[in-house]
Amino acid sequence: MFTEISNKSGEKLDYSFHPGAEGTRQIVVIGHGVTGNKDRPFVMALAEGLTAAGRHVLRFSFAGNGTSGGRFADSTISKEVEDLAAVLDALADYEICYVGHSMGGAVGVLATKRDERIKLLVSLTGMVHTQAFAMREFGEVTPGQGCMWDEPDCPLSQAYMDDMAQIGTVVEQGAEIGVPWLLVHGTEDDVVPIEDSRDILVKASDNAELFIIEGADHVFSEHADAMVEKVTSWVGSQWR
Repeated sequence: MFTEISNKSGEKLDYSFHPGAEGTRQIVVIGHGVTGNKDRPFVMALAEGLTAAGRHVLRFSFAGNGTSGGRFADSTISKEVEDLAAVLDALADYEICYVGHSMGGAVGVLATKRDERIKLLVSLTGMVHTQAFAMREFGEVTPGQGCMWDEPDCPLSQAYMDDMAQIGTVVEQGAEIGVPWLLVHGTEDDVVPIEDSRDILVKASDNAELFIIEGADHVFSEHADAMVEKVTSWVGSQWR
């Protein structure tokens, strides 16, 4: 559908396009979380569910992740906001709904605050308190030597830790989002606690809604169907 998509550093972003109903100019863009990629099972399930409902979908891997260009060690929230902007540049003729999972949820908050091209926002177990997350998960790992969750392909960098600390939290940015916004979180998420979504919802506008899935973990292992059904129906209620 599109030509090659690259970020401002010239790194190619791997993506998959799922065509929806002919003639529509609305598209759902899906971004993944830290150490993830566009081919996570629940990401693919969501893309298929949305396409079945007639929506165009583009799922992509941020630079340094999956088979996208770049180094994982350079991956930060701030850099991924720029990656998302490059994707939106390629979709200039479309109305955008962005769906971000985990760290990709924080990317979505920051991007939506400053980029009016995003008309709908969905946060799936979205990360809110970035510094707290980094210290909780990687505080005992030495940047430049250790890896995230002992995954050898995911080295922990000082750039990542510094960026997470500088952002701190995206609560205040969330308070400035005026577009319709769906937050989805599971009660058994042990990576990004459900309190993150509850904290950002307190200051969010009346356009924001939190949908809680009882028993769901961080990647909706046993609850992908419930997540897909909610997101698909919500997008449908916003885009008629």
